[in-house]
Amino acid sequence: MITTPAVQAVGLGVRRGRSEVLHDCRFRIPRGAVCGLVGPNGAGKSVLLATAAGLVAPDSGRLELLGRPVGDAANRPRIAYVDQNRSLYRQFSVQRLLRLGRDLNPGWRPDAAEEVLDAARIPVRARAGSLSGGQRTLVSLALARGKAADVLLLDEPLSDLDPLARRRTMGLLLADVAERGATLLLSSHVLADLEESIDHLLLLDHGRVRLAGPLPELLAAHRLPDPLSVPAARSAGVGAPAGSVPARAHRVDLLPGDAGPDHTEAPTLEELVLAYLHHPGAPDWISPAMRPLTPETCEAVGA
Repeated sequence: MITTPAVQAVGLGVRRGRSEVLHDCRFRIPRGAVCGLVGPNGAGKSVLLATAAGLVAPDSGRLELLGRPVGDAANRPRIAYVDQNRSLYRQFSVQRLLRLGRDLNPGWRPDAAEEVLDAARIPVRARAGSLSGGQRTLVSLALARGKAADVLLLDEPLSDLDPLARRRTMGLLLADVAERGATLLLSSHVLADLEESIDHLLLLDHGRVRLAGPLPELLAAHRLPDPLSVPAARSAGVGAPAGSVPARAHRVDLLPGDAGPDHTEAPTLEELVLAYLHHPGAPDWISPAMRPLTPETCEAVGA
C-alpha cells in the first residue's frame, strides 16, 4: 500500500505575467524524505516553495500537500515555511516572536525552538531588526522548528550561516525527520552541504523538472566515462569551453549505470547536476519513486 505523499505535483504550472515560471511539473516527495531542491537562479525554486506554502496559486495542474490541495486550511498547522527574506516583525524582540509562535500554534514545542537559538547564543531580548542576517535566519528556523510541522519548506536555509551553524542546524532538522517522521524540502545552491544530508533530489531548470529521485538511485544510474576512452567522451556530449565547469562534469554520461566497461565511476552530486544543466537537450530523468501517483501507477505497484 502506498501512503499519501508529503508533496505531489501533477502538471503544475505557474505564470508571472506573460512568463511561465513553472511548466508541467510532475513529481512526488514521499513522507519522511529529506529532499534537496536545486537549480540555477531563476529556475523556479522559490516559486515552487511559495506555491507549496499556499502563497501562490497554481495557474494549471495541481499541487498537493499531505493529500490536500495547497491553500487548504487543514494544511496550515501541518506546514512550516521559511522564505528567502526571513520575514520577521523587525520591531519584535526574539522573545516576543517566540511567544507569538506559541500563541499561534497549538502544537508549539518551545524546547525545539530554543534549541536552535541556544546553540548560536542569540539574545532573546534583541529586536529582530538588530540581528545579523545569519541570526535572523536562525530565528526563522527556530520558529519553523517550534511549530512541529509535518512538512518543512525552507528556501536557502543555510545561505547566511557559518559552517559550524550550518552543521548544527542541519543536525537539528534531520533529528526532526528521524524522530517525528517530518518531511524536509529545502533549496540550496551549496551542493556540498546537501550531499551529506539529503536522500532525495529535485532539479529544476527553466521551470521544469529535469531530474528527480532518491539520491543513491540517481548516482548509481549514471556513470562517468573513462577519460581515456575517446568514443565514450564523445558520447557524453563534451564540447563546452575548457574550465567553464569541472572537467569531470562534462563527461557524466546520461546513460544507465550498466552502460559498459567505458563507464565505471559514479558521479558526485555536483557533477550530476552540472551535467544536466550543461546539456539542456538531454532527456529528463524522473525515477518511478518520485513520479506522481495516478490510478495507473497505483495499480502497477499493487496499491
